[in-house]
Amino acid sequence: MDMQQYKMNWNYPTAVRVGAGRVAELADACRALGMSAPLLVTDPGLAALPMVARTVQQCREQGLQVEVFSAIKGNPTGQNVMDGVVVYRLGHHDGVIAFGGGSALDAAKAIALMAGQDRPLWDFEDVGDNFLRVNEAGMAPVVAIPTTAGTGSEVGRASVITDEAAQLKRIIFHPKMLPALVILDPELTTALPPGITAATGMDALSHNLEAYCSPLFHPMAEAIALQGMRLIRDYLPRAVADGNDLEARLKMLVASSMGATAFQRGLGAMHALAHPLGALYDAHHGTLNAVLMPYVLVANRGSIEDQMEVLARHLQLPKPGFDGVLDWVLKLRSDMGIVHTLADLGIDESRADLIAQMAIVDGAAGTNPIAHDEKKYREIFINAVKGVL
Repeated sequence: MDMQQYKMNWNYPTAVRVGAGRVAELADACRALGMSAPLLVTDPGLAALPMVARTVQQCREQGLQVEVFSAIKGNPTGQNVMDGVVVYRLGHHDGVIAFGGGSALDAAKAIALMAGQDRPLWDFEDVGDNFLRVNEAGMAPVVAIPTTAGTGSEVGRASVITDEAAQLKRIIFHPKMLPALVILDPELTTALPPGITAATGMDALSHNLEAYCSPLFHPMAEAIALQGMRLIRDYLPRAVADGNDLEARLKMLVASSMGATAFQRGLGAMHALAHPLGALYDAHHGTLNAVLMPYVLVANRGSIEDQMEVLARHLQLPKPGFDGVLDWVLKLRSDMGIVHTLADLGIDESRADLIAQMAIVDGAAGTNPIAHDEKKYREIFINAVKGVL
């Protein structure tokens, strides 16, 4: 037996305050981390909504000098991050409130990282030991408040940021990018429309599912992924059907955090393809993962039959094994109103070679159950464009 396969480093997340209405504790959470003048980072859509205005007002009434930065894209760019750093420094802020969906959380965490650095952002890409270049003393503390149940970025130690010049999504990583405190308040997610609820929920499923299928040794992550998928089975349809179902909203927030906790075990070909597609087409990340999911499952079938047998039993699916899981994914996706092909998203085959080249070097490809070659990634992509399972 090769015992080297069991040699791993494990990390588990941070302090989390869970429950309806707990965003009211934000000022207290900031003070607990030594913040008196935090910068609240969110996206332009949320910045215009009453929930952000209420949150800012509550913080100001409790003595915090909070300001808002929202100039970020749906797939945040390096320029977005550095623009936020300028605002942070000019405002003499002393911490960051990450408030919103995955784009806001990722941008906020990257701004907090870069607040006290003198190197370029891309010097901290998750390659080798680049994270050792970070001046840890210059990093700002973060309170994270997700308003979607998808990325789980609130419990992650990295940000996915688009390098527009290279047309690549790069992962910026440091262990201390993990927010010091998280607030999971389902009341903040009730305004999400059904389509975004579905797409972000399927993103949470992709994280749990790919982590579950990873070949790395991490039984804790494997178990968390299983339970995360059970929560999604039970509560995503309810959250889509009734946006005011607070129990469903809360359980989906938890499932999202569980997915990001579990993918310490790794991701796979769904994300290896979704990252270049997001960078090239500026498409919604959760929707891309949802569309790619069944095609990647089929491509990986030869290595995941045993896991799918266990998953089908755990989810109490009507059909056993791999076919039962695939049928469930297809039905769930259809019931959520998510399209079947990349062509339905306006993506054609014209850049198939480039996408395959980008996928094979993406960090997520390294923990796919099968080490697919460039030809196979091209095949998966074209199948997803044409709808061939």
